[in-house]
Amino acid sequence: QVRLVESGGGLVQAGGSLRLSCAASGTIARINVMGWYRQAPGKQRELVAVITGGGMTTYADSVKGRFTISRDNAKNTVYLQLSSLKAEDTAVYYCNADISLLWSPSRYVPYWGQGTQVTVSS
Repeated sequence: QVRLVESGGGLVQAGGSLRLSCAASGTIARINVMGWYRQAPGKQRELVAVITGGGMTTYADSVKGRFTISRDNAKNTVYLQLSSLKAEDTAVYYCNADISLLWSPSRYVPYWGQGTQVTVSS
């Protein structure tokens, strides 16, 4: 089985920065797209950013210019650099990755991390 472990969340003041990390482990054959989602209290889960295996990125309009997604394929890890944080960025941030397993390397399945809390004080 595959496990995604997230880290880096915490409490920061508005205008501050954080870097989130998500490392995938298990019987992995390939990892395709990886991304970050978030869910704020009382709101639906939303896409924050995605990155392909080749490094192409897409961002939600609400975070463009402030957040940066990157990945280290050798470490099976995706990162999210959060800068110029606002109170409305407060949410649980979830890592997502489409992963194929060694026993079925052509079939990609979405996996999710446990989530890490980001709280921005205003």
